[in-house]
Amino acid sequence: MRESNGREPVKDNDLFFTCSLIDYIARKTKNTRVDVVNALGEKILEKIYDLADIYHSDNIERVSDDFIQEAGIETGSFDNVKECTYAIPSHWDIGKVYKRLIKGVAESEKIGIIDALLKVYNSFISSKIDDYNSSMYYENPSYLLECYLEDKVI
Repeated sequence: MRESNGREPVKDNDLFFTCSLIDYIARKTKNTRVDVVNALGEKILEKIYDLADIYHSDNIERVSDDFIQEAGIETGSFDNVKECTYAIPSHWDIGKVYKRLIKGVAESEKIGIIDALLKVYNSFISSKIDDYNSSMYYENPSYLLECYLEDKVI
């Protein structure tokens, strides 16, 4: 039985926080999401995911600063928020998009969540989701999964 405190399993909420933190760090450091994920690496991502319930109760600004420092993430020049000409989705909005896609990939490919996270952020679809001037980030979760599985926008 899966542990659940509310409407969804606890680990789903942990994945949601992990993805939201990745987006928050990316915005703060002006890096692409894939650059942040790769800088954090598998070990730190597992730590964030495993302890997300603790980090979630802390200030996200402080938590992000700790991981930026721990991973040595430097300021880049990618700013999809500044480039956005429409309503800007929050880091929580984007975290939810990635959470659903990563869960779908993990289930479809029968792999662990962190492996799926690494695959999704390192796939073509990450740059599509992170283009806030396109409609990709608010597409149906099943459509995003099919695009990922087909390795192209369909």
